[in-house]
Amino acid sequence: MEPLFQIKVTCICCEQSFQTSRVRPSLKRAVRADTDFCSYFKTVNPDYYVVRVCPYCGFASTENFSETINEKQKAIYYDKMGSHWKNRDYGGERSAQDALECYKLSLLTAQSIGEKDRVIAALLHHIAWLYRYDGKKEQEDRFLQFALDAYVRVYETASDTTSPARLMYLIGELNKRLGNYHEAVRWFGRVIHDKKIVDAAMIRASREQWQGIREEMTGQGLELPEEMVENGAS
Repeated sequence: MEPLFQIKVTCICCEQSFQTSRVRPSLKRAVRADTDFCSYFKTVNPDYYVVRVCPYCGFASTENFSETINEKQKAIYYDKMGSHWKNRDYGGERSAQDALECYKLSLLTAQSIGEKDRVIAALLHHIAWLYRYDGKKEQEDRFLQFALDAYVRVYETASDTTSPARLMYLIGELNKRLGNYHEAVRWFGRVIHDKKIVDAAMIRASREQWQGIREEMTGQGLELPEEMVENGAS
């Protein structure tokens, strides 16, 4: 059985229909995952096929984008991107480079139409993962920082945050990956100690990361953050 199958999509910008590939659900099981939820797969990486790129106008979206855009958003998109688009079809099998191009097109599309911060943060985070798969640490860290800034904006401005514990954990985790240990401890501590949070998986993950930072900092002879000295992770 082929790992990919085609679905039909109608572009919300130019309203043309096109085909794009998806990975069969039976092949979507990850063999392992990093602590910031970056997943690894035995055969085809489903992440490569998340972005749907319209071959006619270049509008690149994911299922998390708004379902419609208004005429003003269309005009801005065409002015910034659509008018420069040279027809290209990403509907078939994608290489790692193709996937990166699709995600960057989606990021530019999202920014041009003023898509939600949460959507933009996820795109930035996924681009960081693509660089991680490729072993490009400097670029990975660059996009992790962009993603971190966007996640913090989501936390500060979103009134409808569906999973605040996961969001706070991610902010702590990206700070940890970027070496901002004191900030990471602060965010993990919020998840651990906030009585309103009942997400057991995120509390457990935050506790493990908190402990990992303590061991890392102690091993390097670094001064522990105040929160660690005062509270512990219990």
